[in-house]
Amino acid sequence: MTPRSWWRTALGVVLVALMLFPVYWMFNVSLTKTGDMRADPPHWFPWDPTFEGYAAAFTQQLPALATSLFIGLGTVALTLVVALPAGYSLAKLRPLGGRGIDFLLLVAQMIPGVVMAMGFYAIYIRLGMLNTVAGLIVADSTLAVPFGVLLFRAFMASIPAELMAAAQIDGASTWRTFRSIILPLSRNSVITVSLFTFLWAWSDFIFASTLNRNSDVIPITLGIFRYIGNNTTQWNSIMATAVIASIPAAFLLVLAQRYIAAGVTAGAVKD
Repeated sequence: MTPRSWWRTALGVVLVALMLFPVYWMFNVSLTKTGDMRADPPHWFPWDPTFEGYAAAFTQQLPALATSLFIGLGTVALTLVVALPAGYSLAKLRPLGGRGIDFLLLVAQMIPGVVMAMGFYAIYIRLGMLNTVAGLIVADSTLAVPFGVLLFRAFMASIPAELMAAAQIDGASTWRTFRSIILPLSRNSVITVSLFTFLWAWSDFIFASTLNRNSDVIPITLGIFRYIGNNTTQWNSIMATAVIASIPAAFLLVLAQRYIAAGVTAGAVKD
């Protein structure tokens, strides 16, 4: 290893350690006893760990975790149902005004979430969808659908037209071609969109705090927010809840990382 590469490696390790330190401290505090929270100097390692925080988190926050899981899966399903056919249409069927639709999708991704939340609030009051899980699923999907459509369009545009022509010669309809040819080839991009959609819905706080504030069925982000307000002295329980809420995201990222790399670069290079 050359001196130059050694310094790069050392710098990378330091930067990664700095970025991951809050995660470590969250885990450390989750195992710290309440009486040791204000110790001076602080306990840098959980020498005498306690799991009372995790017991309290599972007891009090399990319904919120289940709600977030349901919202995340529902958002993924709705996003795929809308984005997959839309991406296929823009990539292969070339509808009138396709370029304008691409531009609108890009603009939609630039709208701040808080602005969209205010718009949804005004609409949901009239529709009676405030404080509902279905309302959160619809709202969260609006962040993921433009991203999904653009990614699917980029990937499907790279699929050789000869495959579709061969299917049409065999008598396959447009829908059958999409279902039997395009979808199996789009596995990596589907996994990528599904993962990012789930993570966005799982970590959403703006829509949850705006559209679901007075509901008894709340996602985990709002559950942690309320938990902090009610338990400012039980930081081990608060941090334990945060650790538990982080596990699904970390697990999914590790499990699907190779599909993400392939899906994000899909369509970047054309033959």
